[in-house]
Amino acid sequence: MANKSVVALYPGTFDPVTYGHLDIAERCVRVFDRLIMAIAVNSDKQPLFDVEERLGMLREVTGELPGVEVDSFEGLTVEYARRKGAQVIVRGLRAVSDFEEELKMASANRKLADEVNTVLMLPSEKYFYLNSSLVKEIARLGGPVDCFVPAVVNARLREKLAARAY
Repeated sequence: MANKSVVALYPGTFDPVTYGHLDIAERCVRVFDRLIMAIAVNSDKQPLFDVEERLGMLREVTGELPGVEVDSFEGLTVEYARRKGAQVIVRGLRAVSDFEEELKMASANRKLADEVNTVLMLPSEKYFYLNSSLVKEIARLGGPVDCFVPAVVNARLREKLAARAY
């Protein structure tokens, strides 16, 4: 049997990328041959950072991870996965409350593209509670977020919020 390279897609808004996202990415590079971290562009959401800013931060913080590609897309995740040759969609599962929504999404994706599997990955316990919305809220209120995001993300978050204050 031929040796098949397994490509995984890790989609998200990454607004901003956190240590929880990076924990999942680090787990992925140990399991899959290639990982595509792709920013899902959703016109219904009002992100703090534009797509180019998020792409830049994501590239910067994943630069040392082997086999990681950073990209963005619009439309259905499974269609993007097909275009990129990804056999797996990776979703981070933080808490039991995430499970129902992820199950619905995985079931719909399977109906649309049975050849693309969904893998739910658990982050380290220290990141179970962590999400981008929490980080932005703490930063907006002047709290420290350096324990939640890499230094480059922390700096850009502070710059962005300071610029919005004027």
